[in-house]
Amino acid sequence: MTILPETNLSENFKVPKVITGLWQVADLERDGNRLDLAQKALDLKKYAESGFTTFDMADHYGSAEDITGIYKNNYSKELPIQAMTKWVPEPGLMTRQKVREAVNTSLKRLQSEQIDLLQFHAWNYADPAWLDSLFFLQELKQEGLIKHLGLTNFDTAHLRIVVKSGIEVISNQICFSLLDRRAAQGMTSFCTESGIRLFAFGTLAGGFLSEKWLGKPEPELNESMNWSQMKYKRFIDQAGGWTKFQSLLQTLDNVAKKYNASIANIATRFIIDEDAVAAVIIGARLGENSHIENNSRLFSFNLSKEDKRIIQQVVSELDDIPGDCGDEYRKPPFLTASGDLSHHLDDFTPPYPTKQGGDGRTKALSGTVWEDVGGFSRAIRKGNVITISGTTATHGNLALGGDDPIAQTHAVIDKIEGALQSLGSSLQDVIRTRIFVKNLDDWEPVARAHGERFKDIQPANTLVQALLVGDEYLVEIEADALIEE
Repeated sequence: MTILPETNLSENFKVPKVITGLWQVADLERDGNRLDLAQKALDLKKYAESGFTTFDMADHYGSAEDITGIYKNNYSKELPIQAMTKWVPEPGLMTRQKVREAVNTSLKRLQSEQIDLLQFHAWNYADPAWLDSLFFLQELKQEGLIKHLGLTNFDTAHLRIVVKSGIEVISNQICFSLLDRRAAQGMTSFCTESGIRLFAFGTLAGGFLSEKWLGKPEPELNESMNWSQMKYKRFIDQAGGWTKFQSLLQTLDNVAKKYNASIANIATRFIIDEDAVAAVIIGARLGENSHIENNSRLFSFNLSKEDKRIIQQVVSELDDIPGDCGDEYRKPPFLTASGDLSHHLDDFTPPYPTKQGGDGRTKALSGTVWEDVGGFSRAIRKGNVITISGTTATHGNLALGGDDPIAQTHAVIDKIEGALQSLGSSLQDVIRTRIFVKNLDDWEPVARAHGERFKDIQPANTLVQALLVGDEYLVEIEADALIEE
């Protein structure tokens, strides 16, 4: 059995630096194909017997949770494993009951009384239902149904909102590879600062980072590929194309030969050594391609500074994957298997309810206590003009972001975006913003957060110091938008 080095994520939870991912169970069940779940549980056991005892799955990874549950019921006394799963709810109104039902469904499938780590995914940050979900999940964690909470595919700004709002998460699972370096910037810095650890997936780019593709002609992206290959071929294209990718493979092969290792070993080890990375997740096609022996060699060598410099040099010649972590699931270019969200979602629901007035106005209401107290709407649309009220980081009767002006600013802009979406608009239509800061010393972090969200829009803007209503609020923003005819 391979003894893998481990990472402590808390006093009572540690994981090996290599986790086996079960995403491809869904691909194995593609087009209605039925699996022998008992046999797949035995295939899982082969990994556990070899020292790979932590598995990552999700509610939408086909029968992955069921297979793990069969293993737990039949083999866990002999060889215990850890199960990390995810909850990826569809957009829309969230209730405590809906959250509890989702968690209980996973517990039943896993044949367990507690989920080791539940990782949450949000589709639309402008819809506050994602915040409700996390607050409700935290209640279930306190109840004992969930051991630890984590996130998946969160960008830096919204990870910050979560942490600064007091939601107790220990991890964020994101795409992080030699092709996709987004996490090496602000995400790593914030995680290091706040004690959050990263689980990196996509480190092998769906198997493309291997000898199999070295010197080979470019494959055509079509349905003959498995879902993982379809997804990561899009990453290769976005990173500069097949020629640049071949240069990367050749460099990795040269380094690999020094250590009698594989290209996959070198690509994976580079990411394992990154700051804030707790573990990498390497996908398994249970019963088909077992890479247990190859993965076991990951810690038989150490990359030298010169190795890393050479690799970093060829990586620097690739094109950057746009945006922050997780953006591939929220905005173009959609770097998913299908190239859009069609295999994930049917549609998005408006974040806030709207009411039609008799004078041609449409009101959007975000449901904060201040709207009732002051008798105002979050936003008003008349014709092609939208006016948005002064907005703080309020969610129901909660103030988001704690004492962090950056987190509060992003939470405010999310609410503005939610109001715009509810009225048939978007941030792209904003032509004017006005920012009021409580403390003048906060002007720069607030302005930078505003700049991050509006850098491609650049509306007219004013920022002033003001005495805000409510001691907990550090920033308030109002906005105007003009929708193109």
